[in-house]
Amino acid sequence: MNKLRKLKKILQAMDSVLVAYSGGIDSTFLLKIAHEVLKDKVLAVTANSPTYPPEELTFSKRMARILGARHKIIQTQELQDARFIANPVNRCYFCKKELFSRLKDIARKNRLNFVADASNLSDKKDFRPGNKAKEELGVCSPLEQAGFTKDDIRRLSNKLGLKTWNKPSLACLASRIPYGTKITPHLLERIDKAENVLRRMGLNQVRLRHYNGLCRIEVMKKDILALIRKGDLIVERFKKMGYNYVTLDLEGYRTGSLNEVIKK
Repeated sequence: MNKLRKLKKILQAMDSVLVAYSGGIDSTFLLKIAHEVLKDKVLAVTANSPTYPPEELTFSKRMARILGARHKIIQTQELQDARFIANPVNRCYFCKKELFSRLKDIARKNRLNFVADASNLSDKKDFRPGNKAKEELGVCSPLEQAGFTKDDIRRLSNKLGLKTWNKPSLACLASRIPYGTKITPHLLERIDKAENVLRRMGLNQVRLRHYNGLCRIEVMKKDILALIRKGDLIVERFKKMGYNYVTLDLEGYRTGSLNEVIKK
């Protein structure tokens, strides 16, 4: 049985599902297939908060309309949780516990059998303490169950005509802040603003890792020379935002680079 056929069979057996929808590559693909299989017995829910880039909220609304799926926006309150704000190594657990608890309540009120996220096999390579909350609350991962990797999802998304097939990988803005550094709305806004500066320069896949007065920029290795050519302008813009030192990571963009410290 191929992976897509297996995914459809899994979704069919669920009969109804709430999809945790971020508007990214994986959750858009999952929502597309879930809606194809279950029609109006699918509800996409997007969580909005200061950790979620505003432009992504706009994108998720537009994509849900294109897919014809029911869509609900909720406000999550992770920044009201002192444990999350303190930014410990298991920070994501507290965020996901808040999110999935809310989603379970919404699913129950809407008489939906399951809550599903878009985790896939490729995610197993990274440190993800939020998975503990997922397990505690019984959230399922149909893409992982069906054996999908990130490459599989991109390839099939392209084949299905989804504009997300080559969309840059996303992560919440808190993932740019080293563990132990307090998370604040102001800091999240500054990081989002700085990354948008880089995107407007044509640097598509970017991460700005924050270290108080210093920032570390990650881009794809093929884009490093392009970034260097625009270095003076970037330094000027970022210093106005409060960074004293602007650095470039020569290893290039990779997911979970802040976790490399705790793995040693």
